[in-house]
Amino acid sequence: MTKRCIIIGASHAAAQLAPSLRQEGWQGDILVVGDEPHLPYHRPPLSKTFLGGEKTVDSLAIRPKVLYEKNRIEFRVGRVAAIDRDKQTLTLTSGQALSYDKLALCMGSRVRKVTFPGSELEGIHYVRDIADVEGIKHHVAKDKNAVIVGGGYIGLETASALKKLGMNVVVLEMASRILQRVTAPELSEFYTRVHTEEGVDVRTGMSVSSIEGNTHCEKVTCDDGTEFPADLVVIGVGILPNVELAEEAGIAVNNGIVVDSFCRTNADNIVAAGDCTNHFNKIYGRRIRLESVPNASEQGKIAAASICGIKKEYNSLPWFWSDQYDLKLQIAGLSQGYDQVVIRGDKNTSRSFSAFYFKAGKLISADCVNRPQEFMLSKRVISQGLKIDPERLVDEAIPVKELL
Repeated sequence: MTKRCIIIGASHAAAQLAPSLRQEGWQGDILVVGDEPHLPYHRPPLSKTFLGGEKTVDSLAIRPKVLYEKNRIEFRVGRVAAIDRDKQTLTLTSGQALSYDKLALCMGSRVRKVTFPGSELEGIHYVRDIADVEGIKHHVAKDKNAVIVGGGYIGLETASALKKLGMNVVVLEMASRILQRVTAPELSEFYTRVHTEEGVDVRTGMSVSSIEGNTHCEKVTCDDGTEFPADLVVIGVGILPNVELAEEAGIAVNNGIVVDSFCRTNADNIVAAGDCTNHFNKIYGRRIRLESVPNASEQGKIAAASICGIKKEYNSLPWFWSDQYDLKLQIAGLSQGYDQVVIRGDKNTSRSFSAFYFKAGKLISADCVNRPQEFMLSKRVISQGLKIDPERLVDEAIPVKELL
């Protein structure tokens, strides 16, 4: 009988895993079950070019429909309610049962919701899928007031897009600085300056207590009593991995679905890839969960190989990016635990510089703003464990190719 591999979640990881299965020699059926009426699509542009109107729904597709058809990859809209590992079946919320020989969990993540008074009013949105951003677009109008709750990358990217569309934008961040969880004070200061120059009102140390209005949001009130008029509220306070389905099926979960270096779970015939996974990273010597497109794609390849009985070990450097205004930030590695930051370029007046993070004299991460060469150098140095002199990095008279 023909074997079947089912992939749960029409995500970035799924978009890579499904065709990779064919490349690795899988001859059986491939079924992707997703809860959106779209083929897998690029999510990073949602808060940027899609919100700004530069990209359409069709242009977001990761791969063309014809590629899936050519590779005999079937898509079905539905939501999985349960996994029965003993019977190797899935039950959809519709009641339909599907049997599998191999199962791939590519369920991604979801937004963290807020619960303060007024959080259910109209005009309040999150940024995670196409429907979310289509909803935001309905409230975009020149000179109207937008309040962004959360000063992380999603919040700042959304602020940038809405400002370019002519809205009055306020960013409210509960911490003492924006991007506090993910970067050094130098980067926070830089992005605060840029957003302020662009006309965004950035407020830190501000905790929202309520959103008020009759049926539609009208104003946001903070704990200290400060009020901000709001025709639109966008909330970006983090995401949560979708692990409940795996946990209920007895699959090991610890800040993500636990996988080995081959993207295998502790359950027979079940792999996992993407935002929902927790893996051991050899470069940093610890387990991590990444919210990253490159990670999802790379794990998709590894998981596909494992399904086909081929051992390909995952060993990639985490990297990310963020687009705001005319700035492309490229991030190599993870900066947590750094003990030294070295700045190359002028972060106080220019829009181009790099921050290099060292730990015990070793480069562990870099934030490169409009500096692609330094980003590529950093990826190489960190991945290969090369030595680089912090003092030489500061000296812009030394060309990038001569820094090593």
